[in-house]
Amino acid sequence: MVSAVVLIKVKRAKINKVANALVGLEGVSEVYSVGGRYDLVAILRLKNNDELADLVTEHMHQVKGITDTETLIAFRAFSEHDLASMFSIGLE
Repeated sequence: MVSAVVLIKVKRAKINKVANALVGLEGVSEVYSVGGRYDLVAILRLKNNDELADLVTEHMHQVKGITDTETLIAFRAFSEHDLASMFSIGLE
């Protein structure tokens, strides 16, 4: 499994549309709107580097409204949180 964080700058009026478009792409597990130099942060999880490269260079860059990105490839996970189970419906 390959994980990456993509920092994304977006045209101001397009933030929600871009976020919704990104969430619909296979391999994009989460999208957050954030404050600061970037507008959105996308968390990517894919099987291998080839799939990651394809998603970033072929699919994400076709989303209209994105003006700039910075991709950070994760080498090692230090968190033991199981995010999928934490956000499951019915979790108490």
